[in-house]
Amino acid sequence: MKKYILLFILTFQFALANESIDATFKKANDLYNKGDYEQAVQSFESIVNQGNESADLYFNMANCYYKLGKVAPSIYNYEKALLLNPDDEAILTNLSFAQKMAIDDVKIVPEVGFKKMVKEFVSKLHYDTWAWTAVFIAFLSLLSFLGYYFGNTVFLKRTFFTFFLLFLIGIGVTVFSAFLQKKYDSNYNPAIIFAEVTTLKAEPKNSSEDVVTLHEGTKVFVLETLGNWKQVELTDKTKAWIDKDAIKEVKK
Repeated sequence: MKKYILLFILTFQFALANESIDATFKKANDLYNKGDYEQAVQSFESIVNQGNESADLYFNMANCYYKLGKVAPSIYNYEKALLLNPDDEAILTNLSFAQKMAIDDVKIVPEVGFKKMVKEFVSKLHYDTWAWTAVFIAFLSLLSFLGYYFGNTVFLKRTFFTFFLLFLIGIGVTVFSAFLQKKYDSNYNPAIIFAEVTTLKAEPKNSSEDVVTLHEGTKVFVLETLGNWKQVELTDKTKAWIDKDAIKEVKK
């Protein structure tokens, strides 16, 4: 009986919490529509601070920061929204507008050749989807093997054996794609510079040679951490070290 009472209490509290979040979200949107962006962003932030996240939440919060002219927070939250909804046109459009407020214009060096083709292919699906696809194809390969094993004519045996080989290739492709996509996802660690101005170093120490000076809102990619320094890569493939407090990682 106590278990049921506890379950009821937890369910009731969860429902109240969701209702409170919905009310806060609505209040924040109303404040935004009234032009009170400071109060709106505070309401959105309060929802995030409770451990909640969604593409809409980060998108709306980014819009507030954009209206307030805050470069780094707006770009950061658009990037957060984009992680949760990569193909959303509104997020991509507003992000491009926010990026125009940034001072730095770092060249983007695109990937080319076979590596680009492979990355584009494996990125079509999430690694979990690739993994489940591999499981499904493995099941089909088992059925094909059974068909081959129990086939009572040469034609059936050849047909099922051909399908069995094709499914084996399919398993290899999907497992490899899942592995690569997982690797790409793990290595993809974007960050936004929040410091108004910061100088990147050739080595993780203040006395090291200056590499480049960047400003808030510029996107970098974190490669590794060493003490109070993070090695980052720019979109033009330049690698350097930056004070960890100068950036904010999008995935955190």
